[in-house]
Amino acid sequence: MAASEAQRMMAYDAQKKSVLVAYLLWWFLGSLGAHRFYLGRTGSAVAMLVITLLSIPLMLILIGFVGIAVVGVWWIVDAFLIPGIAKIHNMKLATYLG
Repeated sequence: MAASEAQRMMAYDAQKKSVLVAYLLWWFLGSLGAHRFYLGRTGSAVAMLVITLLSIPLMLILIGFVGIAVVGVWWIVDAFLIPGIAKIHNMKLATYLG
């Protein structure tokens, strides 16, 4: 029984999400949605990535600045959401493994 508990703890430690890693990804690659990919929010990460990648060439005709502004606001809001998203992921993981 103790071995099973140890295995669950090891599985949890291997799969849990770190707030520090999420913030590092947010800071360096946030406009590409890397922190959201890491935290398991794939749909919104893809949306963030697509908006950024489409907005860069569209900046030549000034339309892209709207997309960059949207991603910029989203990026700032995510600074406050990261701890909660990581906590929710880790709680779901603990429930699944428990």
